[in-house]
Amino acid sequence: MHAGAPAPPLLLLAGCGSLERLSRVGRLPETSAVVNPTADPAWRPVTMPMPSPHEPSAAANSLWRPGSRTFLRDQRAAQVGDLVTILVSISDDAQLQNRTQRARTGTDSFGLPQIFGMQTRWLPSAASPASLFDASGAQTTDGNGTVKRGETVNLRLAATVTQVLPNGNLVVSGRQEVRVSAELRELAVQGVIRPEDVASDNTIRHDRLAEARISYGGRGTLSDLQQPRYGQQVMDAILPF
Repeated sequence: MHAGAPAPPLLLLAGCGSLERLSRVGRLPETSAVVNPTADPAWRPVTMPMPSPHEPSAAANSLWRPGSRTFLRDQRAAQVGDLVTILVSISDDAQLQNRTQRARTGTDSFGLPQIFGMQTRWLPSAASPASLFDASGAQTTDGNGTVKRGETVNLRLAATVTQVLPNGNLVVSGRQEVRVSAELRELAVQGVIRPEDVASDNTIRHDRLAEARISYGGRGTLSDLQQPRYGQQVMDAILPF
């Protein structure tokens, strides 16, 4: 290919990700396979500050087991591989409004009415020594900004315990995919929970997750239409105006 020749159209489509969209023409979005969360190359064990380890005290001939909450077996998640239901209920509403006003007016004047009686020799006949320099300026600034945001998400999903930390806290990870017609909705939740925060029905609210990572989105026909064109995104990134 000689210098200056345009790149092949297929290379341009591959660079923009259009080949993936073209491969889905006439087909519904495919759901992901169920896999082990720890098998993901991006998965990393969680390390957090831990208290000093200590041996639990045990009483001889006692029916009470250290760490138990009842005499019966606790059905709540406590070990790697156990499941816990996470209740995601996000209802955020934020409204901000800022306004700044500034005004300034200045006037300066300068003259030499008398300089030993010699000003008439230095200045042209049309110049007045009483007003050699006269300047005035005015500046007005009015800025107004408004931000209004509202988000509502109410979902339930089961997460898997992927790690038990030395202090007993549990690292959980869960994903959920729901396909409706030609649109695939995806929900992913990760975080660290305390066993004490898990309710008796093995559920926990999302606001009890430490280092919570919650993502909710989708892919399909509707999501593609809502995204700006690739060329428009490139122009928005490089144009200075």
